[in-house]
Amino acid sequence: MLLLNKQDIDKVFSMRDAIEADKRAFEIFSNNESVVPLRTKLENKKKNGINLFMPGYVEKLDNAGIKIVSIFPDNASKNKPVVPASMILIDNETGEVNCILDGTYLTQLRTGAASGAATDILARKDSKIGALFGTGGQACKQLEAVLEARELEVVKVCGRNKEKTQKFVDEMKEKLTKYKTQIIVAKDEDDAVIDADIITLATSSNKPVFNGKLVKKGAHINGIGSFTPQMQEMDEYIISNADKLYVGSVDACLEEAGDIIIPLSKGLIKKDKISGELGQVINKTIKGRENDDEITIFKSVGIAVQDIVTANKIYQKAVELGIGSKVDM
Repeated sequence: MLLLNKQDIDKVFSMRDAIEADKRAFEIFSNNESVVPLRTKLENKKKNGINLFMPGYVEKLDNAGIKIVSIFPDNASKNKPVVPASMILIDNETGEVNCILDGTYLTQLRTGAASGAATDILARKDSKIGALFGTGGQACKQLEAVLEARELEVVKVCGRNKEKTQKFVDEMKEKLTKYKTQIIVAKDEDDAVIDADIITLATSSNKPVFNGKLVKKGAHINGIGSFTPQMQEMDEYIISNADKLYVGSVDACLEEAGDIIIPLSKGLIKKDKISGELGQVINKTIKGRENDDEITIFKSVGIAVQDIVTANKIYQKAVELGIGSKVDM
């Protein structure tokens, strides 16, 4: 069995690799070439936590796996990850576990790559200005993925805490120098959105984080942070008035995405507001952006096939390059 930590993964897998893996994962999912049950959620009310179990099987890869993710907000005060996770891959020849990966980092990588994939496919090619809402554990890879997908001149970062936001911006300026993008702190939510070609949301908010009426024509929005029926990063106006709304999984979003569930429950939209899945755009069964004035949205709550496809590709590269720690069970 192979153990792969964050450093091991970085040695063998780039953000571009992750974006291409996510594209393949979404395509496999929309082609019905995977078995991906909706995730099982167990709440730990005593500790204000949630445990998520995300199993899946991809026949083409002959690989099964499960990711165990926990969301424990109080971990921040303990200097521990707020979203600890482990990814387990199973060899379908023997049923044995052949790899355990750092699931926290894998989640950040594949979740960021989802925004990168959607941006690559849906955003205008001439996009120059970006906005990022959120400075938590997902934000770094979200920013990196969008910069990998488009050559942006400026990204404005908006967070709840100005001091934390400035610290995040300073860190990103050092970490992401190869993209030559000016990364700055937004004055406020309106300043972040008003000129943005690409808006990326990576918060855990229960109320909309920006005014949808300020979104310019031709903008693309990645809604990644909210993952429960109560969470809502986008207001009803932008959901109702966007030209195209794509999702990672229709079933998963109708079950878990407050951004869609809340306006549905209010009768402001119908289910047919969802244009389809990103994988359907990739496999060309539906159309993506059709002109430069369309406002497009990509909403995802994550699906296990992303983890399995990405983890499998990481595992294969690690074996090929002799990276990681081997453990006998």
